[in-house]
Amino acid sequence: MSEQRFGEFVAVRREGDGHVAELAMDRPKAMNAVSTEMARSIGAACAALAADPSVRVVVLSSTAERAFCVGADLKERNSFSDTELVRQRPTTRGAYGGVLALPMPTVAAVHGFALGGGFELALACDVIVADETAVVGLPEVSVGVIPGGGGTQLLPRRVGAARAAELIFTARRVEAAEALSLGLVDSLVPAGRDTAEALALASRMAANSPVGLRAAKRALRLGHGMDLEAGLEIEDAAWRTVAFSGDRVEGVAAFNEKRKPNWPGE
Repeated sequence: MSEQRFGEFVAVRREGDGHVAELAMDRPKAMNAVSTEMARSIGAACAALAADPSVRVVVLSSTAERAFCVGADLKERNSFSDTELVRQRPTTRGAYGGVLALPMPTVAAVHGFALGGGFELALACDVIVADETAVVGLPEVSVGVIPGGGGTQLLPRRVGAARAAELIFTARRVEAAEALSLGLVDSLVPAGRDTAEALALASRMAANSPVGLRAAKRALRLGHGMDLEAGLEIEDAAWRTVAFSGDRVEGVAAFNEKRKPNWPGE
């Protein structure tokens, strides 16, 4: 396994062919509370991954035993002046926006607490795999703020406006079984298996065309919320980016020759 560090609190790990990258939040003593430094590192790691054409799928994980991520570092925030809080905002937005903007499919591996900004990081991923210890929620209004890492926009896209309103306005925490039933997470696995299962899912995704994966994600993201006619135009534009690609040529040839494709990724 290779590992690249981004500051003290973030590591990117890759095994085998390297097509699956694990972005591991590594601040276990603080249960991955997102400090300014950690937010900067998440943003930098995402920028590096986005620019790497060999990465086909990213898994967002945690090295903390009891948590995926507990959200913003409120101890650090408590020391901020209003000016310092305003100055920090682009850095924190860069972390959440960096995960959301990754051009390849992303899978969150969630265990323990995923609260506030922690759950927003998971929501920024395309698929959320959670284990039986997971507890998720957006409790920001209970401390006088609102979800500011994408939660007010991403949660209703998952569960609908009324359900998102109930969860955000009550600030309640949701345990794993209910989270699955409400669609807050996409699959539930035994305790301690979240990262392994997320990596296995990512490997199945990464076996497919990297050009196709990125184009499909672009069509899904851009088309969401559009009327059908506009959405189909977005899909057609994405189709055109793959229809004349080397991946399409290789995929058709491999199918006809009954072999695994060797994707050129272009």
